[in-house]
Amino acid sequence: MRRIEEPSDSTAGRVRLDKWLWAARFFKTRALAAEAIGGGKVLVAGERAKPAKPLQAGDEVRLRLGPYEHIVIVRAVSERRGPASVAVTLYDETEASRTARDKLAEQLRTAPAGFIYEEKGRPTKRDRRDLERLRDERRKL
Repeated sequence: MRRIEEPSDSTAGRVRLDKWLWAARFFKTRALAAEAIGGGKVLVAGERAKPAKPLQAGDEVRLRLGPYEHIVIVRAVSERRGPASVAVTLYDETEASRTARDKLAEQLRTAPAGFIYEEKGRPTKRDRRDLERLRDERRKL
């Protein structure tokens, strides 16, 4: 016969950080969440944490996803990943974080796209002709 253990008072209302990030839909898998935590991209109360750090309501979590930084306050904990509409209720993003992300998104959107040369082997016929045209123009100067 199996005994079902009830959570002790010390762990009631707490959940692992990697599970919470996965349940709140910041990451697709717990492995990705754990990798981000290990890489220092996730801070709890301003300090680096381990994936097994117990998280509870009221904790502040800072996480960096690409160029964006999210600062969220944990409102509820969940060990199960549910629909996105439920995941949004697990946290509140601070107003400062939201405005900073919007500002950065606008800057990235309006930034001029620079000339990107991706070295992918031999140039095409069109690329070769463009290069020859540039060389000829430089020789004339």
